[in-house]
Amino acid sequence: MNSANHSRIVSLIWAIADDVLRDLYVRGKYRDVILPFTVLRRLDSVLEPVREQVAATDKMLDEAGIVNKDASLRDAAGQAFYNTSGFTMKHLSTISNAKRLEEDFKAYLNGFSPNVQEIIDNFELRNQIPKLVRADALGSLLTKYLNPDLDLSPKGMDNHGMGTVFEELVRKFNEENNEEAGEHWTPRDAVRLMTRLMFEPIADRIPEGTYKLYDGAMGTGGMLTVAEETLKQITDGRKVTTHLYGQEINAETYAIAKADLILKGEGGEADNIKGGPEFSTLVNDAFAGDEFDFMLSNPPYGKSWKTDQERMGGAKKIRDPRFVIEHGGDPEYSLVTRSSDGQMLFMANLVSKMKQKTELGSRIAEIHNGSSLFTGDAGQGESNIRRWVIESDWLEAVVALPLKMFYNTGIATYVWVLSNRKEARRQGKVQLIDATGWFTPLRKNLGEKGVELSEANIARIMETFHAFDEADPEQSKVFDNRAFGYSKITVERPLRIIGADPERVYKPAEIKELKEEGKRSEDAPAIIKRTLPYAAEPDPLRGLYSARVDGKIRVVQYEPDTDLRDTEQIPLQEPAGECADGIEAFFRREVLPYAPDAWIDESKTKIGYEISFTRHFYKPAPMRTLAEIQADIRALEAETDNLIAEIAGGA
Repeated sequence: MNSANHSRIVSLIWAIADDVLRDLYVRGKYRDVILPFTVLRRLDSVLEPVREQVAATDKMLDEAGIVNKDASLRDAAGQAFYNTSGFTMKHLSTISNAKRLEEDFKAYLNGFSPNVQEIIDNFELRNQIPKLVRADALGSLLTKYLNPDLDLSPKGMDNHGMGTVFEELVRKFNEENNEEAGEHWTPRDAVRLMTRLMFEPIADRIPEGTYKLYDGAMGTGGMLTVAEETLKQITDGRKVTTHLYGQEINAETYAIAKADLILKGEGGEADNIKGGPEFSTLVNDAFAGDEFDFMLSNPPYGKSWKTDQERMGGAKKIRDPRFVIEHGGDPEYSLVTRSSDGQMLFMANLVSKMKQKTELGSRIAEIHNGSSLFTGDAGQGESNIRRWVIESDWLEAVVALPLKMFYNTGIATYVWVLSNRKEARRQGKVQLIDATGWFTPLRKNLGEKGVELSEANIARIMETFHAFDEADPEQSKVFDNRAFGYSKITVERPLRIIGADPERVYKPAEIKELKEEGKRSEDAPAIIKRTLPYAAEPDPLRGLYSARVDGKIRVVQYEPDTDLRDTEQIPLQEPAGECADGIEAFFRREVLPYAPDAWIDESKTKIGYEISFTRHFYKPAPMRTLAEIQADIRALEAETDNLIAEIAGGA
């Protein structure tokens, strides 16, 4: 279908909305009626030639007492959907009695196959019927959708064209609701980049066969369909079959995705997507235990998942194997993030579905905002996910996208590229690409979206990605995995109380009283809380000191002063020098010279990971020269002299 005809069809459908719904709905609500009616008209056109055949098969199955009729009726229709009501939109449009039309239209809807029922239910179309009937608009809608100029039949439009029209309608409605425009819709330019990052590195090694694609936050399903198209393009000439899988919590968005697949003739694929309010990906994994070859998502970011967390038993009681794993010797390593933002859990969900036993494994491309790079302290969920992914050597690259890329936000966004089958040169390393300056301005903003990635921009990013450690260091940097890790240590200092006995071991109750009533001083004796066995060796670095207790030299531990407690972040790559490790070297260099009585509480040491684009790509503005500054001063002096002269002259 050519673009001119495509635009004409979209305009005709939009005109129906304006003609029939203008006084019934605000423009932002047209979609509640127009989208499901467009789906119904296409399905009606496809099924019209087989209506009698389906009705006959349905009657035969009823007479035979067969209950599970779905597969047989699909065969009778020659489609992945059917309607057993015996009605068509053409027949319904001839009914003049409003009450009868309402009842027959409901029967028509009830006659559709279960997969179409899901679409109707999630669009909540039945809720619109009373309003349309009262305004005598139902018959008008049916009549206008039957206009010969609006040919939505397979003869007038192929499946791909129908899918394109439907996507364009969704886009148009999104633009009418700018506050929602990017909620479930990722710009196609961003998706094209993601799919190329996902497929191109292994394009020559993808053998003939069947591949499963998955999106755990699929929105309207656009990522999956673009990914499918891209995979077929790069494997042109090879027999490659794809199956699409996805999950979406928003009912209407899920309905759009399912309808889009059915309209494109991919009814079988529509059966592989799950959605609706009961299908939160975090709480109700519709594909638990499944593994996928390629995965991509644009999860919601900065969005609370507190309700989901509570449904899972609360943060400390979550036992979902996607989010509580074994790593780093910890059998209950928690990936559970703060309730204020659950976007990183979607990454954990994808990683849990990576194929482990195939030659190509799995590849992932996922969009996040900047908080996924650094939020979460060492030991918290976000940091633990980064640590797990990086230490497992799954993170290939992170690409910083231009600002104003998305319809509903202008914030910084990043594409994370993961693989559990890294090529040799990438093993143990992560590539950071700064593509924030590679964009093409739009002539007119679409919501917040003011720029796009042109084919040339995407090509430049891909060239940089493929060049890896030979790329321009101004735009691309390659680091060892451990470069992003750090040890967070807790630095303690002893509680010192004026008048305390330096040779006495104090009991817990006594220490509590000293804290409440005693006076602290840097020169006061340290409070001993425990003596160790005689065989113990002193180790001041770890809080084991030699002290005289009751006239004997013992190894003791001091009570820490919580007011003096501090923490330090020490890079995992901190040089050890002549010390046992980097932590000791840092501590002796940066802490002990200023606090000789300090020690490290190793029980509180945690490993954290963060990625800082600012640190690695920050370009300070060049300082002005002395000559430039002097010139400005002289200019200001001259201006001041002139003003004074004017004032004096006026006086």
